[in-house]
Amino acid sequence: MPTTPTTDGVTRTLDDGAHSLEMAEPESITTASAWREALRQTLPVMFGYIPLGAAFGVLFTQLPLSPWLGLLMSVIILAGAGQFLAVALLGAGAGVTEVAVATLLLNSRHLFYGLSLLERFREAGIAKLYLIFGLTDETYSLLSSLPRSGERDDKAARRNDQRLMLRITALNQLWWVLGTALGLAAGQLTFDSSGIEFALTALFVVLGIEQWYALRERWPFLLGLVITLAGLWVLPHDQLLLGSIAAASVLLLGHYLHQQRSLSDGSRTR
Repeated sequence: MPTTPTTDGVTRTLDDGAHSLEMAEPESITTASAWREALRQTLPVMFGYIPLGAAFGVLFTQLPLSPWLGLLMSVIILAGAGQFLAVALLGAGAGVTEVAVATLLLNSRHLFYGLSLLERFREAGIAKLYLIFGLTDETYSLLSSLPRSGERDDKAARRNDQRLMLRITALNQLWWVLGTALGLAAGQLTFDSSGIEFALTALFVVLGIEQWYALRERWPFLLGLVITLAGLWVLPHDQLLLGSIAAASVLLLGHYLHQQRSLSDGSRTR
């Protein structure tokens, strides 16, 4: 008995192919749009990090060390202000121990504001290590201001947020490393670079102004002012920086522990 050819198989195949394309397309679009969004978010940081990284690179070339060590520092340390501090201390003849302690104290501020991102880094897997490593002042400002793409318990939305945060962190480090490389190259030229270290002071002034308007509480700024004035009166000039940072760290840590204890006592009474 003759059979009539049918197009069902062809139609089904075409439908399956279109469906698979439909399923594959959003993933590629999501990846591309995530990189575009990360680039858009990091553009202000790029305009700051490239010249600041270049300033660090130029200053590093004034040390009797290989320029490659400066680039390596930006890749594996990524301390920002800590790198400027390290250059200043090494240029003054400080030892490795002094540089390590000073950098640790200077970057101890990350312990306080980094705690607020631990919940958003949860379930990030191995990427959590890089997110913690790449957490600079500017990166924290960007990550902490990112709106959630879904509910707190939505795992898919959480993964999308973490991918975006990972891209933002990676791009910020790229801008810093690129600026360092440009500065190291410019440092090989002969020109007067005196005063370029003021870029670090300008950076902290801008960050301080931004945080003043962003934070609801003013007491941390007043605390820093009081500690600095007290340090100028009590501490020797060469110990002012370390002493002030250590005192501020201890007081802020004490305030945080007191706040956590008050919250836990309040929850128990309920």
